Amino acid sequence: MFRRLLTPRSRRSAATGLLTLTAFYGGAALASSSSSSDDVAVSLSAPLRQFLSSTSELFLRDFTLPSLLSSSPGGIFTRYSSTSPLPDSNSYREPFGKNRDDAPCCPGCLGRNSIAEAAAAAGPAVVNISVVQGLYGPMFGKSIGSGTIIDPDGTILTCAHCVANFHSMRRVSKGKVGVTLQDGREFEGIVVNADFLSDIAVVKIQSKTPLPAAKLGSSSKLRPGDWVIALGCPLSLQNTITSGIVSCVDRKSSDLGLGGVRREYLQTDCAINEGNSGGPLVNLDGEVVGVNIMKVAAADGLSFAVPIDSVIKIVEQFRKNGRVVRPWLGLKMLDLNEMKIAQFKEKDASFPDVMKGVLVPVVTPGSPADRAGFRPGDVVVEFDGKPVGGIKEIIDIMEDQVGKPLKVLVKRANNKSVALTVVPEEADIDR
Repeated sequence: MFRRLLTPRSRRSAATGLLTLTAFYGGAALASSSSSSDDVAVSLSAPLRQFLSSTSELFLRDFTLPSLLSSSPGGIFTRYSSTSPLPDSNSYREPFGKNRDDAPCCPGCLGRNSIAEAAAAAGPAVVNISVVQGLYGPMFGKSIGSGTIIDPDGTILTCAHCVANFHSMRRVSKGKVGVTLQDGREFEGIVVNADFLSDIAVVKIQSKTPLPAAKLGSSSKLRPGDWVIALGCPLSLQNTITSGIVSCVDRKSSDLGLGGVRREYLQTDCAINEGNSGGPLVNLDGEVVGVNIMKVAAADGLSFAVPIDSVIKIVEQFRKNGRVVRPWLGLKMLDLNEMKIAQFKEKDASFPDVMKGVLVPVVTPGSPADRAGFRPGDVVVEFDGKPVGGIKEIIDIMEDQVGKPLKVLVKRANNKSVALTVVPEEADIDR
């Protein structure tokens, strides 16, 4: 019965509910005032005062009559002025965008408007990319993709395959690149740089006024299960937004059957279709955390993006070297953890006593590593004087250092330590 009585109603229903409660607990008296304020005094019995005190929070929320429970000087009567407007049922809320319904309960949580606000922050910087090229006589082909303006000067991130030559997917189109902004403005751009192994390209457009630019975040902060948003122009449908979660933060290129130099991708379940390529993957703060590049055609919810941390390094190499320089050692490597180490020691008691490191199961004959003296079974524990516990750390240390001697410390069977010096070569992406 109390549940029925404590349902939000009109002012009259609220007052009726209070009188009904007084009937349940007894001892209530009403007194009216002849003054213009038309005050009404309510005398509450001790049992009723005790009940209202114990349920005041629920009562306040449902009846929105906080003045009914205010204390009078005598502690017996409470007064409510009928000439004063009742508080609105939403009066406890903050201004729009900050009320309890809109605001997330904690940083990183999903609120009612979280996706909309993130999309609004990054959306103006998302563009449609198109390249028209002649194929055979009067026939024309059109490549369609997406991109993100990352600098108000007109620097745009996109996919290399979106601006590739139709005759050779290893070459950039020499034609003009059509760029359409979210607000409908159209520009002609040129391809500044492209790296087909990572599938990242930079396009530049010129504008007399500063252009909207997206903020770059950090992909290293992402965790499986984090919410993300994919923006772009699938099937030429501009200003399209899809959302999902991060499924994996370090999906290896080898897991996807992609050969050549090792790469890592963000795996998401965002809906990605033809034309989404090159568009941004955005976190709930509206920051770009990846560049969408592909999906598994035979499956739903298997989409992949290049982590923005990797993209930033690629762009830096574009500026520094005019291309991406990748050092090559000729090692097949495997990350070690506590469980793997225990498993190897169980199989072979001579396996080195290490807490972490990178196992070398295969050494390519004639490679820089082979010439340096690496052997299958070596465990790399230091690289260029720095302790390492994963392949990514070795890659980050090498950066673009080709031809530079690097000191490496490895552990071998029966805990034998060996110092080696390896000189990386530039990787052949066709190798």
